[in-house]
Amino acid sequence: MSGVSVGTGLASGTDYTTLITQLMAIEAQPQTLLKNQLSATQSQANGLRQINTGFAALAGAAKALTVATAWTAAKATSSSSAVTATATTGAAAGSLTFSVDQLATPHTLVSGQNWTKTTDASGLGSPLTVKNTAAGTTTDITLTDSDADGTVSLAEAVASINKAGAGITASAVNTGSGYRLQVTSTGTGKASDFSLSSATLPAFSVLAQAQDAQVTIGGTSANAYKVTSSTNTFTGVLDGTSFTVGATTPSATLTVASDPSAAVAAVQALVTAANNVLGTIDSLTDTSSGSTAPLKGNWSLGSMAGNILNAVSSAVGVGTSTASAGSLGLQLTNNGTLKFDATVFQAKLAENPALLQGVFGGAVGAGTDLIAGTMDDDLVTDGVAARLQRLATQASDSVSGSITSLAKGQDTRAKDLQDQIDSWDLRLASRKATLTAQYTALETALGKLQNQSTWLTSQIKQLPSWSSSDS
Repeated sequence: MSGVSVGTGLASGTDYTTLITQLMAIEAQPQTLLKNQLSATQSQANGLRQINTGFAALAGAAKALTVATAWTAAKATSSSSAVTATATTGAAAGSLTFSVDQLATPHTLVSGQNWTKTTDASGLGSPLTVKNTAAGTTTDITLTDSDADGTVSLAEAVASINKAGAGITASAVNTGSGYRLQVTSTGTGKASDFSLSSATLPAFSVLAQAQDAQVTIGGTSANAYKVTSSTNTFTGVLDGTSFTVGATTPSATLTVASDPSAAVAAVQALVTAANNVLGTIDSLTDTSSGSTAPLKGNWSLGSMAGNILNAVSSAVGVGTSTASAGSLGLQLTNNGTLKFDATVFQAKLAENPALLQGVFGGAVGAGTDLIAGTMDDDLVTDGVAARLQRLATQASDSVSGSITSLAKGQDTRAKDLQDQIDSWDLRLASRKATLTAQYTALETALGKLQNQSTWLTSQIKQLPSWSSSDS
C-alpha cells in the first residue's frame, strides 16, 4: 500500500521529512527568538553575579581597614635563639633584657624497687593516693586487676595510673636488668610537685624536682629582679607580649615594635579587591566595536566603577586638616585602576600613623558611653576604606544589594523565558504531529488514486478495439 515511508511518499515521491523540517523551522522562529533572549539573559545574570562576588570581597577587604586593630599590629623579636616571642595586636612597644636562669620542669619520682618483668605483681597497694604538695589536695587511684588473675601487675598499675587523669603519668622503664616505675606530673612548675602513698607502697625517690621557669631582669644590678612562670612561656611581662624560653642563656633582649606589614597587607588586599571589581565591570560592559560583552554599555555599572575611583581620590578630613590617599601611596592610574606604592605608604606610616589611619580607616570617636577608647567607639569620619565598604555593601548585600536585585531580576526573567520555551516545545510537537498526519493522509489518498488510475487503464485496455472496416 502507498503511504509515508522513511520520510518519502511512495505515491508522490515527495521528501516529507525535509518538507516538515523546513515548515517546523518556520513555525519555531518565535521559540528561537525566545532561546536567544534566554541565553542573553542568563549571560547577564552570570555577569552580575560575578560582579556581585567581587563587590562582596571588596566589602570584606575594606572592613578590615576600618577596624582599629588593623593599625596597631606589633611584632616581637628576640636576640637569642633560646627565646621566642609573640606580640598581639596593640602590644606596647618596648624592650626587655634578661637572663634565662632555669626552665620549668615537671616533678618526677622513680621507684627504688626493680621488677623482673611487667607482669610481676606491682605491690603498690590500692588505692594509690596522689597528693599535690603545693595545693594540699589528694586524689585516690584504684589499681585495677584487668585480667582478673588476683594480682595487680606492674603493667596494670601503669595503665590504671595513666587512665585516672590524676595529673600524673606512669611508665615502666626497662633498665636492662629489669623494670623501674617512673611517675611524672603532667604539668610543670612548683605547683606540679606531688607525693605518692599507699598501704604497701615501695620506696620512691625524686628524680627531678618540679620548678618554675625563671628569668632575671637587670643582670648584676643591685635592683635586678626575678620573674617566674609555671611553664616555659611568660605572658604579660610586657603588655600584649608573650615569650617562651627553650634553654638557659646569660642574656636575651626582647624587642616589641609596631609592625607596618599588617597594614600594608590590608591595603594591598583592598587594592586587589577594588581592581578586580573594576576589571570585571570593564570586561563585562565593554563597548568597543565588535564587543559581545553580556552587559555591554550598562550605564549603572559604569557609574559604580566611577564611584569606586571617587571614593579613593576624594580627600578625607583628619582632625583640622585634610589629606588624600594619593599622597600616601594609593593612586589612580590612567586606565581606571588603583596603584599601591607600599614604600611610600610605609614611610608615611612611620612618619604619621594617625594620619594614615584617619585617611584609610577613618576617625573613631566616643560611642554611646561618651568615652573614647572603649568598645562602643563609633566611626565619626569615613576614610577611604569606609567609603568603599559602604559602596560595596550597597551593591552586594544579599537582601537589598542593588546588583543582587538586578541578578535576581534577570533570574526571574530567565525562568519566565524558559517557561515560554517549554510551552512552545509542546505547541511545536503538536504542530509536527498534525503535519505528519496531514501528509500521511494526503499520500494515502494519492496512493488510492494511483491504484484507481491503474485499474481504469487496465480495464480500458481490455475493451475490444473498433475500427471503420467493421461498419
